[in-house]
Amino acid sequence: MTTLVSAAAPGGLEVPRSLAGLTPEGLRHMDALELETLAEEIRRFLVASVANNGGHLGSNLGVVELTLALHRVFRSPQDRIVWDTGHQGYVHKLVTGRADHFGGLRRAGGLSGYPNRAESPHDLVENSHASTGLSYAYGMAAAGVLGRGDGRVVVVVGDGALTGGLAYEALNNIGALGLPVVVVLNDNGRSYAPTISALSTAGRVAALVDPKAPAGFFEALGLAYQGPVDGHDLSALEDALTDAARHRGPVVLHVHTVKGRGYRFAETDEAKCLHDIGPFDADTGVPRARGGRTYTEAFGEAILAEAERVPELVAITAAMDGPTGLSAFKARYPERFFDVGIAEQHAVTAAAGMAMAGLRPVVAIYSTFLNRAWDQLYYDVGLHRLPVVFCLDRAGITGDDGPSHHGLIDLALLTKVPGMTVLAPACAEEVPVMLRWALAQESGPVAIRWPKTEAPAPRPVGHGLAGRLVRAGDGVCLIGVGKLLAACEEAADLLAASGIAASVWDPRAVIPLDQVMLEHARRHEIVLVAEDGVEAGGAGAQVAAALTGSGWGGRVLIAGAPVAYLPHGRPADLLADLGLDGAGLAARVLARLAAR
Repeated sequence: MTTLVSAAAPGGLEVPRSLAGLTPEGLRHMDALELETLAEEIRRFLVASVANNGGHLGSNLGVVELTLALHRVFRSPQDRIVWDTGHQGYVHKLVTGRADHFGGLRRAGGLSGYPNRAESPHDLVENSHASTGLSYAYGMAAAGVLGRGDGRVVVVVGDGALTGGLAYEALNNIGALGLPVVVVLNDNGRSYAPTISALSTAGRVAALVDPKAPAGFFEALGLAYQGPVDGHDLSALEDALTDAARHRGPVVLHVHTVKGRGYRFAETDEAKCLHDIGPFDADTGVPRARGGRTYTEAFGEAILAEAERVPELVAITAAMDGPTGLSAFKARYPERFFDVGIAEQHAVTAAAGMAMAGLRPVVAIYSTFLNRAWDQLYYDVGLHRLPVVFCLDRAGITGDDGPSHHGLIDLALLTKVPGMTVLAPACAEEVPVMLRWALAQESGPVAIRWPKTEAPAPRPVGHGLAGRLVRAGDGVCLIGVGKLLAACEEAADLLAASGIAASVWDPRAVIPLDQVMLEHARRHEIVLVAEDGVEAGGAGAQVAAALTGSGWGGRVLIAGAPVAYLPHGRPADLLADLGLDGAGLAARVLARLAAR
């Protein structure tokens, strides 16, 4: 198992005696009063922990009793419990012996914010992308039928995970084969924000009149149905789970929970129930003071301005209106705002249909979640050369959420779509400029990518597809894609101290590359391209192909991320570890010069 940062580490928390060393076996020896007290202590500890480090709060406050009941009824890890999505797993971590490490939650070397196989045998699936759990469960149960593994398979599907199409494909197959899977539907009516799902809405409303109303849908797929059950009544939950465990085929246990339960600032947060939050004051629920302006904020303002100018503009998101900057757009133009739930594939093909009909769709999505809709982007949008604008938030190294949330492969993928234009703003002021330009294009898709981290101080902006020469030098040319322009400027300062005058370019467009920038780069012996994406096939590869194919005799150095699953940690620290800060880039150039 991975060596973890403990509660005694900097930023560590005082762990209540009831949580220290807590195990599933210990839970099974507690009486009702002890369990009630434990649930209260867990909630207090969750609030204190997330207030200290940031993380997913509302989701975990809502599954305290459910998690306790699951670990009392089932014998993990022999019985396999899959969390969909994994951000509901903090309580699961606490009751499987990891409370002492919560001081390092989401910090470098500390606990992951999601299930992590390196941390515990109780963690099966490192799934922070939603709607996958039922497919994992199908596979595990099918293997069990073939004699591979014993014990029950339990999958907790919640926080909107049942709005994704993959979940329905798996349900259909589980029911068709009659596999012995216990599906716990954690129905809190929300994903990040209120759930976009006719099934969820109809199920909740109908259940108020007829508790068996939602059963028809699941039974039609071949799954038995139980519930709904109060997800905060531990005794009722244990009884229902025990009944479900006795069922020989697939069964759905429908559980109603309250996201943010027990912490009033989460329960009254209408936007997201403190789904995720940075460090905050636990006594007031108010986030601690943060830094400056973000790219996301700039986008939110820019799309509002463009919506006034372009009546055909519509915005599409996959259950992430707030995090992608669309909340104000949603409020002002509800009829032009489309939240499709956690259904990225549908979002992209729906955008294609809208573009075919004459609308100007803007798809606001995290870089990592666009990976889920690659086929739709490449064929449904790209093949038809449709003018869909993709606004990719959290591009590059994102930090605390770890390998599944880093947006490291969008440049390598997007540059392979024929007719695609890819833009990378180096400052927030470029976002409205690039969005306006993108909306004026009619011959193909445009992607604009930006990072999660705050934007730098205001800079001059460019125009169209032209790059911007930030400083002129000779011998060495540094090209900084997006946020790494700042690192290139820092590197140029360091090189100047060694007597090397470097040129620095902000390419602005990754594809197509500015020919003026390339011609200027050819005057240098060394060209270094810095990007916060994988080196293989990304921006640097595009520059290298353009320069070396012209007979130029210099050398291109590509500074980017390796093809690897990078851990969680502070973005600045991760970039420095990869040599993608100013010092690292300067050292790369100096080493090359020394090797001549």
